[in-house]
Amino acid sequence: MKITRIETFQVPPRWLFCRVETDDGVVGWGEPVVEGRAEVVRAAVDVLAEYLVGQDPLRIQDHWQVLTKGGFYRGGPVLSSAVAGLDQALWDIAGKTYGAPVHALLGGPVRERVRVYAWVGGDEPGELSEQIAAQVEAGFTAVKMNGAGVTSPIATAAETAAVVDRVAAAREVLGPGRDVAVDFHGRFTAASARRVLAELAPLHPLFVEEPVLPEHGHLLPGLVEASPVPLATGERLYSRAEFLPALTAGIAVAQPDLSHAGGITEVHRIASLADTYGAQLAPHCPLGPIALAASLQVAFATPNFLIQEQSRGIHYNKDADLLSYLADPTPFRFVDGHAPRNDAPGLGITVDETAVRAADRAGHAWRNPVWRHADDSFAEW
Repeated sequence: MKITRIETFQVPPRWLFCRVETDDGVVGWGEPVVEGRAEVVRAAVDVLAEYLVGQDPLRIQDHWQVLTKGGFYRGGPVLSSAVAGLDQALWDIAGKTYGAPVHALLGGPVRERVRVYAWVGGDEPGELSEQIAAQVEAGFTAVKMNGAGVTSPIATAAETAAVVDRVAAAREVLGPGRDVAVDFHGRFTAASARRVLAELAPLHPLFVEEPVLPEHGHLLPGLVEASPVPLATGERLYSRAEFLPALTAGIAVAQPDLSHAGGITEVHRIASLADTYGAQLAPHCPLGPIALAASLQVAFATPNFLIQEQSRGIHYNKDADLLSYLADPTPFRFVDGHAPRNDAPGLGITVDETAVRAADRAGHAWRNPVWRHADDSFAEW
C-alpha cells in the first residue's frame, strides 16, 4: 500500500482538514491547524506531502521521525501542527487497514467512557449562570470558563474580585458534585496569578489553566509551590522536550493539543511522560471533529487521562459546528457528560467529504482578536 495523494481543506469556522489517500482506496483524515494561521500550516502540509506521497502509510513511527527531524530546523507550532494532522490521518489509515480503532493499536482501552467538559462564557466571560445551567441540563458534569478578559499587568482589586465572583457564580450553579476549570489564557502575570489563585482555592476549581504565558515557564515552580489550586498548561507546548520543564515544575495537568503537539504519536508519549510525574492528561481541543476523534482515541488508551475538551457550541463556531462535517454524529453523542467508547476502525468517525469540499470552496480567514489595555498598549488575548 502506498500513499498516492494528500489534500487539504480550509473549512469554516477556523479549521484545516487533510485527506490522505492510498492506492488501496483506504483514506485517512487529520486536522492540521494553527488557529488564525491555517493558510501557513496548509503550505507546510504541502511541503511535507512531497516526502509522504509514494510511501507506505503504515510506517507511522518512521514517518514521524522524518517529518519532525528530517529538516535541520525543527519544531514550532506550524511544523508541529502540520505533522500532527498528517499523523492523525496515518493512524486513521492504520486502524481502517487492520480493522481496529486506534485505541486498540495503542494497547487497548483502559476505560469505557471519556469524561468531557463544555465551554461557557466566551473570550470575555459573561452570562455564566444561564450558560452553565444549560450545560448541566444537557448532562455535563464539568465546564471550563475564561477567568477574565483584558487584565492589567498587576491585576486591580476590581479585576481580582471579578474573577473570584465569576467562579463563585459557577460554583453556585454547579454545586459540590460538578467541576469548573478556569482558564487564565496567559493573560495574568505571575504576581497577579499568585494573588488570584489563593482567593480561588475555597471554590475548589478542577484546575487553573495557563496561569502564565508559556515563555514564562521558568516561573512555574514558584507558582506551583504557592498555589493551593492544581495548575494546568500545555496547549502552546509542542513536544515532550517542551513539556519536561513544566512537569518537573510540578504541574498537575498536561494539556497537549492533538492538532499541535505532533499528533497521536507524540501526545501518547507526552501522556506517558506526564504519568512519571504524577500528572494527568487533559488534551486541549477547541477545534473540529477530527481533532476531537483523535483526542478521544488517546484518552481511551491513557491510564492517567483526566478530562477532554470539546468545542460543541463554543463561541468560535459561528459558521459551522462540531457535527457539521460528519456523515454520522453518533460518535459525539455524549451521555451524562461522557463520550462512550467507540470501536469503529481508525479514528471512529466518517467525514462527510462532500460537505468538506463544498466548505473549502468558501474557505475562511479566521484571525484571533488583538486586544489592548486602556493606554492602547498590547494586551494578551
